[in-house]
Amino acid sequence: MLCFVKEDCPTCDLSVPLIDAAFRAMRAKADIWAIGQEREGNLKLVARHGLEVPMLDDSALKVSYGFAIEIVPTIVLVRADGSELRRLEGFVRDEWRSTFKEFAALAGVAEPALDWNSYPAWRAGCGSKSLEPQAAQRLEAEASGSRLRARRIELGSAEDPFEFMFERGLTDGLPVIPPTPERVVAMLKGTRRDAQEVVAIVPPNMAPATVETVAANAVMAGCKPEYLPVVLAALEAACTPEFNVHGVMATTWGATPVIVVNGPIRHRIVMNMGRMVLGYGNRANATIGRALKLVMRNLGGARPGEVEQTTLGSAGKYTTCFAEWEERTPWEPLHVERGFKPEQSVVTVFPLESGSRQVWDQTSRTASSLAASLGLGLEACGHPKAHDYEPEVLIVVAPEHAAVFARDGWTKTQVRERIQEITARPLSELLPSSECAVGTAPGVLGIKEPTTADLARRIPKFREAEGINIVVAGGEAGKFTAIFAGWYDRAAARSVSRVIEEV
Repeated sequence: MLCFVKEDCPTCDLSVPLIDAAFRAMRAKADIWAIGQEREGNLKLVARHGLEVPMLDDSALKVSYGFAIEIVPTIVLVRADGSELRRLEGFVRDEWRSTFKEFAALAGVAEPALDWNSYPAWRAGCGSKSLEPQAAQRLEAEASGSRLRARRIELGSAEDPFEFMFERGLTDGLPVIPPTPERVVAMLKGTRRDAQEVVAIVPPNMAPATVETVAANAVMAGCKPEYLPVVLAALEAACTPEFNVHGVMATTWGATPVIVVNGPIRHRIVMNMGRMVLGYGNRANATIGRALKLVMRNLGGARPGEVEQTTLGSAGKYTTCFAEWEERTPWEPLHVERGFKPEQSVVTVFPLESGSRQVWDQTSRTASSLAASLGLGLEACGHPKAHDYEPEVLIVVAPEHAAVFARDGWTKTQVRERIQEITARPLSELLPSSECAVGTAPGVLGIKEPTTADLARRIPKFREAEGINIVVAGGEAGKFTAIFAGWYDRAAARSVSRVIEEV
């Protein structure tokens, strides 16, 4: 006799004393087990009723699933060969009494002496925990040997899956690939991580993103399985408190996560780091960034008009992801500069303006002159009069410009110092005025009443030169550099790097 119960079901609580009485009377001749669906609840039932009947722990619900339990309490009588003889669901007094009598006769013992009249004629049972949505999906997948646990949606034969995704708001405005179980399983082959491992808690919904749900969004974005480790690492980085993705996605300023990839994986997944590096045409660049944004949308809830409150935005909101051309840089690549080993693959996510602007300088022949050009271009970040600028910025130096710095042997530190030098302006020129109400208020600098010396004080564009990040990427022809302005200050949002766990 197998008796399936759970502690928070009143009918189970009513009936377990009867099960225990049957066990006490027939234990020498028959096997009777209570099978509890909650670990802590099982202990409570045993303590509450002083049970002697063995209480087997089925908190994993695999036994309940195997016996197709829909209602608790359920009693199943099983023959010695394992075949099912009888099943009772809920509590119907007369059925229970006749079943106990039949069971006693089969066991060759007297019927237990029970006061049946003290029990109600019937009581409805409760739903089995094995039917709860998340548990049912997990158990079904485990029973079939699948790694998938997410809820499946069956479409009618006449329904268009692409239109269905649009109607459910699961896209970024472009078509997405339906994440069928077959496609998600194939995507999961791109990582050794367990499909149910929680990668991150995604703001603002604070939704747990498992490897499986990230893989589904990667399918939708058009990723290959070998891209998945980059997407996972980028999500981990973006969901840290330091990055503050809630602020990045909710601000009215046009901010977005900008992804830079370093290390050997760039070549293995054929990322673009050359011509058109910030544009279209490369699958890895386009879909890795898009996958991250779909996770933010579909799990985190960052949807335009809801959490996403960007006033203008840009095409960079769809995806901004590229690889640094480490082989063409005269400096340490970004990940090495940040303390990682050259042979490690690393993703860095920046909280930046959603579109880049370009600085052209085809005439500078010295590092000092070129750095000055970049500095003057950087003055427009936020606003030309907004100095003591606190956010991080990202400078993407094309190879021809990088060669100018290389010829003069300039370090990144020297480039940063020259930018600070060329952008330094007297405070008097930066104050808000009737001509231009935007400016650098003295209070930002800790000055209450500016003196003549304060007004003559030269204020560089950036509060901290370390906030100027420099990478090399782009086509080999063209003396151009791209600039991504930053969002808010580095105390509220800063770039984060994570090692990519490759297969």
